[in-house]
Amino acid sequence: MKRRTILASSLASPLLSWAAAAQTPERRVRIGWLSAQRAASLAFYLEAFRRGLAERGYELGRNLEIEYRYGNDSAERVPELAAELVRLPVELIVVQGVAVAVSKLGLPVPVVYSLSGDPVSAGLADSLARPRGNMTGMSFMAAELNAKRLQLLRDINPHLRRVALVANPQHPGEHLERANAEQAAQHLGMELDYYPTRSKNELANAMAAMLARPPQAVSLFADGFAIQNRQTIIDAALSCRAPVISGWSIFARSGAICTHGPRLETSYRRLAYYVDRVLKGAKPTDLPIEQPTEFEFVINLQTARALGLTIPPRLLANADEVIE
Repeated sequence: MKRRTILASSLASPLLSWAAAAQTPERRVRIGWLSAQRAASLAFYLEAFRRGLAERGYELGRNLEIEYRYGNDSAERVPELAAELVRLPVELIVVQGVAVAVSKLGLPVPVVYSLSGDPVSAGLADSLARPRGNMTGMSFMAAELNAKRLQLLRDINPHLRRVALVANPQHPGEHLERANAEQAAQHLGMELDYYPTRSKNELANAMAAMLARPPQAVSLFADGFAIQNRQTIIDAALSCRAPVISGWSIFARSGAICTHGPRLETSYRRLAYYVDRVLKGAKPTDLPIEQPTEFEFVINLQTARALGLTIPPRLLANADEVIE
């Protein structure tokens, strides 16, 4: 009889443990999402990030809560928005595009960032393998692709000789991109006109100067400032019948003739990996910064037709997307 009692207890024990576990509520984590941009301009990338979280078992409303803060194109609001998130509190902040500004705040929570520039030039890391502070994440920079973009412009217009280079000199790593473009231009026999654009006033002056000496094409370096002002830059170029090339597909969707660069959807999904690791106890400094591994080539045929340019069939065949 005693043996039966022991046996019954041993059988019941796992069942009781399972029942207790089933009644224990799953821990819900709260993280922050911080950007100086507008929500609408990031909706596609935010959705990719949330898909990445879902793939790792995080479900909004069940075990995940995200607090969103947007600066609406005002970087000056970043410190106050970051402070709001810390006060809530949140366990971690995902920072989109303003990692340099956030790094100066000394936040008491870990930060995972997406950075369009070079993290070493930005002072965020000693190397990609050695992030600094309490921060790590993804860098979208691929400076070597600037040579490929100039070659694409030449493929579209074999007579191309003079290209306007529009870039933000405050963007971390801009000097690396410019050096790559200048070396490629020399090899291709092209002349580059450099137009620095780090503010609205400087952009207006740059566009006026560019229109006074119309280029045959424009290479636009991709960063947050370029995204915010992409329509101004693209419209100015198209007004003098100069096709624009850049690095991210959003520019092709805004009228650039083509883009060649990182597939940002993949990179934003990858951000979820960092969030998951940090929430599970990993130190940001132990997680090396990653660069893009997937790239995309997007052609805007509408723009090509409007400019009277013919896209070579081999480029169309190699495109990941053609906008018609």
